[in-house]
Amino acid sequence: MPPADSALDATMIARARRLLKGPEVRERVWPALCAAAFAASTALALATAMILAPPVTTTPIVERTR
Repeated sequence: MPPADSALDATMIARARRLLKGPEVRERVWPALCAAAFAASTALALATAMILAPPVTTTPIVERTR
C-alpha cells in the first residue's frame, strides 16, 4: 500500500521553515580578544615592575651596619 500523495511540496516546506527560523546570531571575537590582550599586557607590566623594583628591606638600615 503506497503512502498517500501530499499536495504540499517538500522542498517548499523546507524553504519556509528555513525562512521562519531567522538568521543565526554570531558571536563577535574582538571584545574577548581585546580583553585577553589587555590582561596579558597588564600581567607583563606587573612582572616587569616586580623585577625592576628595588628589594624591600625588612630590617632598619641602622641595625644592618652594626
